[in-house]
Amino acid sequence: LDLIVEGLISPVTMAHAGDDRLFILEQRGTIRILQNGQLLGDDFLDIQGRVGDSANEQGLLGIAFHPDYANNGRFFLDYTNDAGDTVISEFMVTADANRADADSERILLTIDQPYENHNGGQLQFGPDGFLYIGMGDGGSQADPEGNGQNTDALLGKILRLDVDNGLPYAIPADNPYVNGGGRLEIWAIGLRNPWRFSFDRLTNDLFIADVGQDSFEEVSFYPAGSPGGANFGWNIMEGWTCFNSSNCNTDGLIQPITVYGRDEGCSITGGYMYRGTEYPALYGNYFFADFCFGTVWGLFPMDGNWIKTTVTPQTLLQITSFGEDVNGELYVLSRLGGVYRVTE
Repeated sequence: LDLIVEGLISPVTMAHAGDDRLFILEQRGTIRILQNGQLLGDDFLDIQGRVGDSANEQGLLGIAFHPDYANNGRFFLDYTNDAGDTVISEFMVTADANRADADSERILLTIDQPYENHNGGQLQFGPDGFLYIGMGDGGSQADPEGNGQNTDALLGKILRLDVDNGLPYAIPADNPYVNGGGRLEIWAIGLRNPWRFSFDRLTNDLFIADVGQDSFEEVSFYPAGSPGGANFGWNIMEGWTCFNSSNCNTDGLIQPITVYGRDEGCSITGGYMYRGTEYPALYGNYFFADFCFGTVWGLFPMDGNWIKTTVTPQTLLQITSFGEDVNGELYVLSRLGGVYRVTE
């Protein structure tokens, strides 16, 4: 991990907008631009007055630029408001490409959060052009409200919205509950806190890193072209083991491709499949890390299995997120204020 820049205030995620700039979200409610290895002096956006970040897992948590951002200037944010609830909003850039319009906010969704933790936060446009949203189970411990398996709740899910049609959005026609049985926005269920997920830019496969409860952190894999309606198991299961012993029917559940226990860490931070060109030895590895220990792992397929290898042991960097630039090169964000590039 090569240090690129430091001095940020609790950076939590990063995204590109189809060019050489990297947009870094600070948890307090600001977005900084990193260009040519330097932080620009002015914020791209400052919405600190709307963001509630009094709890550890609250704040400005996710960003996704519209696939046609170069022409329409639209981007989307996930943040917690002063009431502690999740807000999904659309914003617009101004005539200055390095400045967003804070007054352009259009709220798509506000989702009640019963507790201060497990807010999720990841936003990602899928290869289908729809906006995917990661929602935690609402918090506390052990999913006391049963949100993970409740298809009438938006918590504990991945949501999928068509932000190019309808007001404030439309529902994709192949979302799994369009004909009944659950909330129309839901695309997948059974997640505890999918803090970070990503699509492989080459294959379109989906990787979900779900933060565990008492025993296991996990990474799940969902192949490109698979239908909505997947159930990733929480709170019936944690990792590969039964969590709710009174109801442990595993039929139809998507099992993780790797797990790790408390001897290796306590909170998973998902990353990306490396598809860059500068470091051939990294190609084809999915990278992820543990927030508590700071260990970085690579995960690659071999003979029908997924092999986990330790890349960088126990950095203690409090790794909050990975970032991917326009060319597929990878970065690591530290809550301590630094951005690092993943290299050979």
